[in-house]
This record gives sequence, C-alpha cells and structure tokens, in this order.
Amino acid sequence: MNTLYSFFTNPVLTASTFLIELQSVFFQPIWKECNYDDYFTYKVYVPSTYTGLNKVPLVVMLHGCQQDADDFAAGTEMNKLAEEKGFMVLYPQMNYFANSNGCWNWFYEYNQFRDNGEPDIIKDMMDHITAKYAVDSANIYLAGMSAGGFMANVMAIAYPDIFKAVGIHSAGSNAYAVDLITAAQVMLYGSLNPKLDGDEAYQKMGSYARPVPIITFHGQSDTTVNPINASTLMQQWIYTYKYLDIDLHENAVSYTPKDNENHYSYIMSDYVDATNKIWMKKIMVEGMGHAWSGGNDNGSDTDSKGPNASQMMWDFFEAQND
Repeated sequence: MNTLYSFFTNPVLTASTFLIELQSVFFQPIWKECNYDDYFTYKVYVPSTYTGLNKVPLVVMLHGCQQDADDFAAGTEMNKLAEEKGFMVLYPQMNYFANSNGCWNWFYEYNQFRDNGEPDIIKDMMDHITAKYAVDSANIYLAGMSAGGFMANVMAIAYPDIFKAVGIHSAGSNAYAVDLITAAQVMLYGSLNPKLDGDEAYQKMGSYARPVPIITFHGQSDTTVNPINASTLMQQWIYTYKYLDIDLHENAVSYTPKDNENHYSYIMSDYVDATNKIWMKKIMVEGMGHAWSGGNDNGSDTDSKGPNASQMMWDFFEAQND
C-alpha cells in the first residue's frame, strides 16, 4: 500500500522505480508441486523476479535414486542460484511404483528414444511449464545426478534441438545398457564401446542432430558409479561430434584450492575444436565420492568440499550465448 501511495504522492518516483517496488511487494518466489498425471508429479521454482513480461531461461533438474525434488533442490541449491540469476527450475519426480528406488529407468531401451517412455514424460512436463510461463525456448538447459545424469544423457540425445546445453553429474554414456544387468556393468566398468555409443547417439538424433555442449562432474573416489564413466561419456560425444564435422581435443588443467584441507583439488578438462571453442568440460574431483560437488550437506548425496557444480554448470550454460 505504501508503494501505491508513493506513486501518486511523490512526483519524482519514476515508472521503472514503481515497477521494481511493486514487484518487491507483490511478487514472491513460487515453489510448488504439480500433477503430471495419476502417477507422476513435478515441482517448479519461479524466482521472485519473474513478472511474465520477459521470457526467462529454464533449467530442468533430474534427481538421483532415493531422492525427490525437495531433497535435490536442497542439495544442489539450484533454486537459490535461480533466484539470484532469474531463471526457472523444473524438477520432474520419478514414481516409486515405476522404480522402487525412485531411479529414472535410463537403462531400458524403450526409455532411450524421443517421444517414448520416460523421456516423453519429462518433455511433457516441460511443455506444461512452457505453456504456463514465459520461458525462453532458446535457453532451456538440463542437468542430472546419477540415474538422473544417465537420463540427462538420454534426453540430450533424444532432444538435441530442445536443450542448449546439458550437465551430467556422476553418470555416463547409456547406450550399452538395455536392462538392469547391463546397467550394473556400465556403472561398474563404464561403457564397453564408446565409439559404438557415439554412432548410435547420432543415429538416434536423426534429423534433429546437432552438437550438444556437455559439462560433466565426477568424484574420483566414487564407488557407486565408476569414475571411468566420465571419460567414456566424453568419448561418446567426441564420436558423435565427428558426424557433425567437429573434431575435439582435450586440454586439462589441475586446480588446487588454497584451503587444501577443507576443499578438494580437481582436474578440469576442456574439449575444444580447431578454433579453441570450448564444446565440453569434464571436472574430476579428487577425494570425492558419489555426491553432488559443492552441494549443501542438508541434501543427500552431496559434498560441500567440492567445487560448486551448480554455479559452474550455470556459467557453462550461459557461456553458450557468447
């Protein structure tokens, strides 16, 4: 009420100032759960800066096993970053009837194609959000952890035209897996044939094929998903990129924090083309297990000692606009 009163009584209050003050009074962040159908739900975070007047980016977050949207949001602090940067966040939630551990079923072949199975469900949830809110369709990003990371790779291949860039944490290439047994083999040993995975990924992309920028994080001490998966994931995409006439080579740099006792060292590899354009990044965190790097310890499967994966992913996503 004071803001409205000021607008009419204070002649120096500009229209833009009025809108800013009005927003602070009436606009609050939204964090709510929505039904997709009788079996699946999702949660959405809308920052307080959202007015509907301008289109905003969207980040889709796929949780890991035995997690849900609240847990994943708390651990990654992606909502906090969204509030700061002004983007929306969608958290699809896996149905425990479809998987007793709440894992995305990335390893079944019928879930590895466009407009089919769980990828279709996730895409439909995105459509719900883009129909309701002013989302910038040119700036939609995706990130996932563990089973959600494997599914993020599936989504990047199935919908390369939708996602501007993708973040994959503690996961890898999925094409070799077709059931629970082969999924366990991939988690333990990595993909057995990254070149075949790369070939298959390009074929699955079909007419939508394009180079999808990828950033991946993995703990060097991960005993749930072997760290070799980060390398085989990059190899898969290198072979896929070749079909698009892009040859990549790796430049690696080691980073040691000044406070070495309280933070992990890590090796960051940039995958660049002949012009030194960075298409992909791989961050291997020394001493970290199966956890979201730099996350809040109030969430499950997080480790605050690692570099901030959420911030680094967002920085990588934004860099695609350069």
